[in-house]
Amino acid sequence: MIDIKGITKSFGSLQVLKGIDLHIERGEVVSIVGPSGAGKTTLLQIIGTLDHPDSGSIVVNGINVGNLSTSKLSDFRNNHLGFVFQFHQLLPEFTAMENIMIPAFIGGKKTGEAHRRAEELLDFMGLADRSTHKPNELSGGEKQRVAVARALMNNPAVILADEPSGSLDSKNKDELHKLFFELRDRFGQTFVIVTHDESLASLTDRTIYLRDGQIIETNCNE
Repeated sequence: MIDIKGITKSFGSLQVLKGIDLHIERGEVVSIVGPSGAGKTTLLQIIGTLDHPDSGSIVVNGINVGNLSTSKLSDFRNNHLGFVFQFHQLLPEFTAMENIMIPAFIGGKKTGEAHRRAEELLDFMGLADRSTHKPNELSGGEKQRVAVARALMNNPAVILADEPSGSLDSKNKDELHKLFFELRDRFGQTFVIVTHDESLASLTDRTIYLRDGQIIETNCNE
């Protein structure tokens, strides 16, 4: 699903990634861990085509993203990738349903089709009765589940999550972690999760340890 070879990235004189090679199978849930400044978020942003490497290649879902024009890269990102961040990034003026539907509208889908998909996701998330609520009317856990549903709207092949449970309390954190695996089992997505949360990392199929811009260890978790 994701094949990365020789990725490097520098910001000025600071080399953040130093030749990353990584292969992630379809349907894997992989965590990337390491100390602050290790390059975790930079690597995730490069996988997500939100940033460009200085060198190396990235193939996602069979597509070499380095060969895509700016417009095709935007279409690829919207159709093949879903993003979940530490803070939900919901638009405050829109309802839960409307927030979830945004990627579909960007992709040019018809309103009826988008509405049906959003209803399916809200139901799966246990939020069917919250569809007309705006973010300020939702709990922290509900907001993050809406954000996950939005990431799933276009049925992307890959979900990229950056500290997705970092702002949640223990109960909501555990529920979100469980949700990722339920989603993988139901929809077949591949998950790449940057986290400092050891309990989440231990649940994933594989943990990638990053330090000083290099992969220093890979563990398969049982």
